[in-house]
Formats: sequence, structure tokens, C-alpha cells
Amino acid sequence: RTYSGTETEGQLLNSFVQYFGDSLGRKIKRMPLIEETVLPGDSLLTLPVVIIGNGPSGICLSYLLSGYRPYLSPEAIHPNPILHTKLEEARHLSIVDQDLEYLSEGLEGRSSNPVAVLFDTLLHPDADFGYDYPPVLHWKLEQHNYIPHIVLGKGPPGGAWHSMEGSMLTISFGDWMELPGLSFKEWAASKRRNIKSDRVMPEEIACYYKHYVKVMGLQKNFRDNVYITSVSRLYREKDDEGRSQQNEDISTQHLEMEDGQKSHIKRNWEVRGYQRATDGSHVPFCLFAENVALATGTFDSPGRLQVEGEDFPFVLHSMSDFGAAISKGKLRGKADPVLIVGAGLTAADAVLCAYNNNIPVVHVFRRRVTDTSLIFKQLPKKLYPEYHKVYHMMCTQSHTVDSNQHSAYTSFPEHNVLSFKPEMKCVLQSASGLKKILKFSVALVLIGSHPNLFFLKDQGHSIGHHSNQPITCKGNPIEIDPYTYECTKEANLFALGPLVGDNFVRFLKGGALGIARCLAIRRKKKHELIESGDGGGDGVP
Repeated sequence: RTYSGTETEGQLLNSFVQYFGDSLGRKIKRMPLIEETVLPGDSLLTLPVVIIGNGPSGICLSYLLSGYRPYLSPEAIHPNPILHTKLEEARHLSIVDQDLEYLSEGLEGRSSNPVAVLFDTLLHPDADFGYDYPPVLHWKLEQHNYIPHIVLGKGPPGGAWHSMEGSMLTISFGDWMELPGLSFKEWAASKRRNIKSDRVMPEEIACYYKHYVKVMGLQKNFRDNVYITSVSRLYREKDDEGRSQQNEDISTQHLEMEDGQKSHIKRNWEVRGYQRATDGSHVPFCLFAENVALATGTFDSPGRLQVEGEDFPFVLHSMSDFGAAISKGKLRGKADPVLIVGAGLTAADAVLCAYNNNIPVVHVFRRRVTDTSLIFKQLPKKLYPEYHKVYHMMCTQSHTVDSNQHSAYTSFPEHNVLSFKPEMKCVLQSASGLKKILKFSVALVLIGSHPNLFFLKDQGHSIGHHSNQPITCKGNPIEIDPYTYECTKEANLFALGPLVGDNFVRFLKGGALGIARCLAIRRKKKHELIESGDGGGDGVP
């Protein structure tokens, strides 16, 4: 559709309100995405769950909240005999309905979150030992377990995978990128896509995620082109009011019941933002949620050196910008090399991209080439030959060797960038303090990225392991309960994926499992309270 500028927000998302109106069994007088000018007396919809981010984390959580449940397959035998015995004890129950702490006890894996390790070993048994065992789970759709929710994302389902450089292979195997219930290999075969190796291109993964949402019937929960501007508390319990005053603005309004009676003060979230229409106009909205799940990933804000001259237009911070410069021919015929800063896989991708386009490279990084924490040290040579090619050049084509011998690539290990100059020069400093000035055609700073949680109070600094510091995947992830993924410092706020340290898709699925179980338990308890005549309270309706 082409939306007209005069089209109201209610018309824009009318199908959404009809769906949730039926699902929640209540009268909806206005859209859940309402105009900024809404009057306080209007009837508003409070959603049980709002998921911010529509990448694999948000998709997987929507899958579980939609009522899909994993059970131990009848013929399955897990290679871990202790875990298999535990699974047999409650074979009649879905994994969501079992004690995750009990099941994950004693398991080890490449995630610090125990539920992530548990779910990964159920979906990919003994994968880290090189085995390709099938999952020990099968999935059932149980409609009565559906929890109404909405997934908000800036682009199509798949998140950042749609904006990654398409010429590079993923670091993980295609099977490890898949989501529950849909084999990536089977999907690729059905689409007649020629997957030549176990590793695939990001565009294949992005297409798979978009198709996954459709084939699993999740589209009704997803809204694209949505930008969040603020997430804040609206209601708090009385005993929280004193403490909350120093954290955020509080509205002490009461929610009205349909019969006009005042209910208890509730700790709801207010989510504000806008949806971008096809004509470029912004349609503002405001909705309320009992629970918010953060699934935004870490690709929002590229890491910066914080040095003089970094804002010059010839200093880039993303592979997409670099790829655009190459495709537009801006670097064709340039005598000066491209300056690439960083020693991670994205920087290696940039080196390969330049190398394959016959663009000379100067590669600057802080670490020693023998540093055991370099990512290249963790990648098998047979599976990742292109990255080991870069690592070999980093080691053997240093500036200390005759520069004329390796004019296509020169590395500067143990060097820091001090500044960029307007005449397209860079000042480097070695570990010994020696300074050097280099001329370049374009600089590309690829030193990681960080989540942008600007829409939270204090940008979310208060919910990390280290208070009052920016949230980062490795150094300061969001502090969560290891089995529910609820923020330990903020009730009814959940986080999963890279925000809690799980960078790989195979592990972020555990976060969806933990959150789904937590919300399912609260939903059940609330229904029991209602049936006993003890009222509702916070939780999930």
C-alpha cells in the first residue's frame, strides 16, 4: 500500500487492533499505537509483552510466545546420558514447563548463560565436538499457550542481517544460524538455493529469517519500519515509589477497570516511537506493556576511537559504507592505500574486500600478532581459510619488513591511532612511543559495535553488570537472572541475545526459552488468582 499523509494512525494499523482485540477479549476503542495527542480518559490497550528488535532473538521469542512448545522426541537419545535421564523423567512435559535450572545443571558450553547452553545442546547435541546430530526435540503448536505480544523492528524481520555485507561468509555454519522448527538446509533446498558450503552468506540468512516469520504464521505479531524513542515506567507499586523517584519520572495514575472501579497501581511500561510510512512520513505512537523484552542486538552504534579528526567524511565506520565507496568507484585509481583499523573479523572482511578489489591496504591494530585472544586463534584453518589468509598477512607483511616487497598490504601491529588530519593523513604511535604519519585514501575504523539503548533511562547504564557504564556485549552486558532473563535491576524488563553476552544465534535461542517459561508461569499464577477471586496484579494476562 501507499499510505496517504492524511491517513490516521488507527486506519494505518487497523488490522492490528482487530487482531489483538479478539485475542485479549476486551473492547478496544483506540489503537494500541495511538496518537501523541491522546486524551488521558481514552481507553488504552495494555499489551502483555512488547519485544523491541526483530532479529533472530525477537523472532525466536515470538515463536515461543505464539504457543510453539518443544518436547523430547519419542525416538531421541541425547548423547549426554545424565541430561537424557533428566529429560526422560518428564517426557510428557514440554521443555518450557520443566525446571530449566535442574536440566542445565552441570552442562558446559561456549555461553556463560546456562539456559543458552541447555537449549543449544538440545537443538545441536555435541556440536562443539564436531558432531552433526539431529535435534532431540520436536515442536507442537499449542494455541492455549499463546501470549499476546508485538515485535517492533526498524526493517524487515531478520534485523541487522539485512544490512550486513553480502559478499562475506558467516562465521557460523548455516545449521547454527537456523531457528527452531525450520531446518536451514531443507529451506535452502526448497528454494533451490545452491549452498556450496556449510557457511553461507548473510543475505541467505536474512532471507531465511524473513521466510521463517511467514511460514510459522508469526506475521501478525510483527511491525516493520518502527523506531522506538522512549521506554519508561508509568506505574509502580507503593513500596517502590520512593526508590523510583530517583530513577525515572512516575505517573501515579490508576488503571480503570471496565466497570469504572479503580484497580491497584500497576508497574506498566510506556513505549513511544514512530512508524515510518512508505511516503517517508512519521506516524507517532504510544503503547503500554506489562513486560518489555530487549532484543536489539549490538549493531546500532559502531565503536569509535574517540580521537581528533574521526568525524571527517573520509573516516568510515561500517562495511556497508566501504562497500558503497567501492561500488561507486570512489577508490578506483587511488595511489594511496585504504587505512583499516581493527583486528576482528569485520576488519578482516574489509581487508579481503579491498584485496579482492586490488586496493592497497594499511592495516593498523593494537594487539600483538601472537596475542592468544585474537579471534583467528579460535578458528580452525580448514573451515576458515580466508580469515587465516588475513592473519598470515598480519604476521608476515609487517611494516618492519621491506615495504616495497608487500605494497598491496602492510600491517602495523601494536599501533594506536592518535589523530586524523584534514589532508587525509593519520598519526600513529607504536608501543614504544614512536610516531609515524601515513597518507591514505579512506580510513575504515572497525573496532566492534555497541547497542544503542538511548530510549531507556540513562541509556540503560543502570541495568548492566557495572552500573553507570555503557552496555557492551563483552565488557558490560545487561545483568539478568540466568534462568528467566529478567533484568535483576528492573522488574518486568527482559533482555536476550548479544545484550546479555550471547553473540551467536545458536545461543540466543536460550534467552527466548527462559523468558517464555517465566511469562508462562506468571500467566498461570495470575489465572489461578483470578479464579480464586484474589484479583490480578502484575504479570501476563
